[in-house]
Amino acid sequence: MSQLDKILEYNKAFVENREYEYYQTDKYPDRNVMIVTCMDTRLIDLLPRAIGVKNGDVQMVKTAGAVISDPYGTEIRSILVGVYDMGVKEVIVIGHDDCGMQGLKPEKLINEMIERGIDKNCCCEDGIHNWLTGFDDVCEAVNGTVNLIKNHKLMPKDVSVNGLVINPKTGELRKV
Repeated sequence: MSQLDKILEYNKAFVENREYEYYQTDKYPDRNVMIVTCMDTRLIDLLPRAIGVKNGDVQMVKTAGAVISDPYGTEIRSILVGVYDMGVKEVIVIGHDDCGMQGLKPEKLINEMIERGIDKNCCCEDGIHNWLTGFDDVCEAVNGTVNLIKNHKLMPKDVSVNGLVINPKTGELRKV
């Protein structure tokens, strides 16, 4: 059975048993907060528990490394929609220790792409190396994203933007 089939089978029981009722809320974040964080699997349950949020409290944007590099990419659009349409007053960027993006070299990904059948010419286009490059220091990466959001020309100055790093084993947070 494929993972999709397992998901659909589980979902059918979830709906039939009305388990969704526990999660019902509206689309507006109760705490007026947007979290930008990493897509790491260790954070799916740990992060909300470690920061004390439940369904409906915050909006969340996930991206590799909690890094936003394109000032007009989908992540910034999501944050701006949150601010201007959903009542977000605070953005918190949360990176984590032991991140897969830390030390990531584009050559590794490009070689894997080519091995899996992607045209080598596509993998060598202008800018792809920079686009696929990870970071060396998680605190610097978080600060880079914080600064991009905070200084974005479409971001109002009354929105607070801060950065944290979480330990993916203990859930301990530190401000950067």
